[in-house]
Amino acid sequence: MEKTYFAHETAVIDEGCTIGKGTKIWHFSHIMSGCEIGESCNIGQNVVVSPGVKLGRNVKVQNNVSIYTGVICEDDVFLGPSMVFTNVINPRSAINRKSEYMTTLVKRSATIGANATIVCGVTLGEFSFIGAGAVVTKDVKPYAL
Repeated sequence: MEKTYFAHETAVIDEGCTIGKGTKIWHFSHIMSGCEIGESCNIGQNVVVSPGVKLGRNVKVQNNVSIYTGVICEDDVFLGPSMVFTNVINPRSAINRKSEYMTTLVKRSATIGANATIVCGVTLGEFSFIGAGAVVTKDVKPYAL
């Protein structure tokens, strides 16, 4: 089957992921099995998309973003450079907490600024705007700044 997306030669695309038509995946990014990426997305340089992640249509992911298992981004979401998601509320190196991954939902057309941190388990409302460097620990209402 012919590939309908672009991936730079240095990108790693694991088997078992779904990538929509017209999506672009840039240098040194890793798309892991079991994730779903919609049509017309742009995945910047040095991005990791973990298993089970869902990105809707036209999601823009800037450089150096790791999107961990449990994250769902609806259509037209913007993830700014080096912003951070978490997926465990109390991580410890010596304790395996994969069974405790929490869902983080980024609703349609939300924007997350550069270097923001989104603590797992929250929902960011439609068209919400998270400023650069913000730390989000609670749900954000639709259209909120």
